[in-house]
This record gives sequence, structure tokens and C-alpha cells, in this order.
Amino acid sequence: MIPTLISWFTDPNMRWILMGSLLLGLGSGVIGSFTVLRKQSLLGDTLAHAALPGICIAFMLSGVKSMGLFMIGAIISGMIATLGIHIITSFSRIKQDAALGITLSVFFGVGVVLMTKIQHSGNGNQSGLDKYMFGQAASMMLSDVYLMGTVSLLLILICALLFKEFKLVSFDPGFARGMGLKVAVLEQLLLLMTVVAVVVGIQAVGVVLVAALLITPAVAARYWSDALGVMVILAGLFGALSGVIGTLISSTLSNLPTGPVTVLSSTSIFFVSAVCAPGRGLIAKWIQRVRNRRVIQPNIESVGTHAVLQRTAAVERSTE
Repeated sequence: MIPTLISWFTDPNMRWILMGSLLLGLGSGVIGSFTVLRKQSLLGDTLAHAALPGICIAFMLSGVKSMGLFMIGAIISGMIATLGIHIITSFSRIKQDAALGITLSVFFGVGVVLMTKIQHSGNGNQSGLDKYMFGQAASMMLSDVYLMGTVSLLLILICALLFKEFKLVSFDPGFARGMGLKVAVLEQLLLLMTVVAVVVGIQAVGVVLVAALLITPAVAARYWSDALGVMVILAGLFGALSGVIGTLISSTLSNLPTGPVTVLSSTSIFFVSAVCAPGRGLIAKWIQRVRNRRVIQPNIESVGTHAVLQRTAAVERSTE
């Protein structure tokens, strides 16, 4: 165990992978905060599954496993999925949640078919492509980590620069429009950033579960604060912690995919937040209920005693 712990900090490749996972979780948590506030959690899951056909087509056209090409393919596929959702909801009576479910199923089905075709094609370069389903951080190369870290930092920087604008759009688009902000442009930018955040995390967490890294840290952070700024920071920290823990465990235990471990780590943080967070946690609510009962009970008893005395006096008067 101790040699393993030492290797985490002495192995240069491991340090880079940990740094990439940390930045990935940080960026995903920050972007996920706005996704949760805008009630578009299912959109992140849809975009994640919709990215699989783009990855497969990028590999089939190029014949090489390139994170950059996969990102381009996944982003294009995600934007096509977004356009499809818009068309379905605009020109039919289908609601958005149903449109998201339809799009998710169709794109993921196409992706699985293409993935199966690639695996049976005999192309030697396809080895390891299946890691994009459930994620495997240990399979990342240094160039992948560079790209992942750069994109995550860019997403965080954009959120910091446009924080006030994103806040207005998330809480009150009508007021933001009245303030002269280009709401449609900001919403499309947030959507594009969500797509990029999903795509950049696919290799580490996987197509199936990457949306959990986007949503769960933000939901956990919501328990700790009502202030959006604090929530965004906490969501980033929770996401970074989940990414690091998932990477460490999956790298230590062979044949264990990173995605499920990272999601379980993030879910553990959520449960701790749901139970222990001050104000909104289950323990805090239970303590508050006990305190309220102690304050209210004497009043109830006094009211009850007063009512009994009044009734007794009325009976006595009626018998006189």
C-alpha cells in the first residue's frame, strides 16, 4: 500500500494524469452549476451519449486515436443532437424531456452500432477505443492531459469573466434581456461550454457516466450555500476531488474503469452533503425540528390547559 502511495507522487505520468483529472473535475463542476440552475441536467446526459457517434466517425475517417479529432467529432455530434432536440420541440407536440430521451436513445444506439463495427473491422488502432464507454484515466497520454487541462482552464476562465451575465441568464432571462444582454448568445455559449465540458471528460469518465461528473458536484454544493458564487466554487472543488479519487482508485486496482469509481466518489460527496450540510442537511433539519418542537410544545400545552379551564368554568356555570 505504501509503495503504491509513493508511486502516485513519484511517477511523472501519474502526476500528470492526476492533474488532468483534477482540472477536468474542476471545470465540470463549475459548468455543471449553471446546467443545474437552468434545469438542464438531462441535457448533459443526452449530450454525453450523443458524443459517441462523433467519436466513432472521427476514428473511422482518420484511422487514428487522437483526442483532438475525437473532441471535434464529439462536439459536432453534440451540436447536431442539440439541433435535433430544437427541431423536435419546435415542430411537434413532443415535450423537451421526451425529445431529450429520444435523442439520447437514437444517438447512443448509433454510437454502439458504429463502435461494434469498428471493433470487428480488424483495424489494429481500434484497441482501447472501448475505454471511451466507461472511461480509463490511466490510458491517457501526456498530450491528452495537456488538451484536457487547457480546455478545462479555458472553461473556468470564461465562467469567471462572464459570471454576472451567466448568473442573470440562469435566474431571470427576461430581466437579463431588459438589461440589454444578448440572452440567446449567452445561452448558446453556455450550451457550447456544456458540450465541451462533456466531451473533454469522456476519455477519463466515459460516455455513459460523464454527465454525473457534471451534475452531482453541483447538486452536492447546493446543500452548502444559497450564494451562486460559493456554490460554483464548491462544485468545482467537489468535482476535482471526485476526479482525483476516481483516478487514484482505478489506477491502483487493475481492470477497474475510472468512470464508475469517479461517479461513486462524487455520489459519496453528495450523500455526505445531503446528511451533514448545515441548514439543508438531514441532520440540520432534524435538529431544527427538535428545537421548534421544544419551543412550540409549551405553547400548545398552555393553550390546551387554558381550553380545559374554560370548558370547566362553562360546565360549572351551566350547573348553577
